[in-house]
Amino acid sequence: MFSKEHRLSHEKDVKAVVRNGRSVFDAVCGVKYKRNDLDVSRFAVVAGTKVHKSAVRRNRVRRQYREIIKAHMEELKTGYDVVLLTSKKALDLDYSEKEERLLGVLRKAKLL
Repeated sequence: MFSKEHRLSHEKDVKAVVRNGRSVFDAVCGVKYKRNDLDVSRFAVVAGTKVHKSAVRRNRVRRQYREIIKAHMEELKTGYDVVLLTSKKALDLDYSEKEERLLGVLRKAKLL
């Protein structure tokens, strides 16, 4: 779980980022991001039922992506709302491959 200040928890905020934010995608994951007027960046990880029907599998992917973001929190730019979108291919990758792909997407978005 992200700390409360780094959590993008309200549905209206997540929808605003998805609707109006800029996006960068990879075959495995994607990032939608939008500037906010805060001193911190806030994050949400989305893994819908298209990723897998089992909630256990979806939650595992979410947890792994949250840990990757937390591990690199110091390097990330501040002042953004970020929604991380996952795909079905993320289930087949191990942790280090997910980390490599996500960091690549964040670099491409110039958030890292």
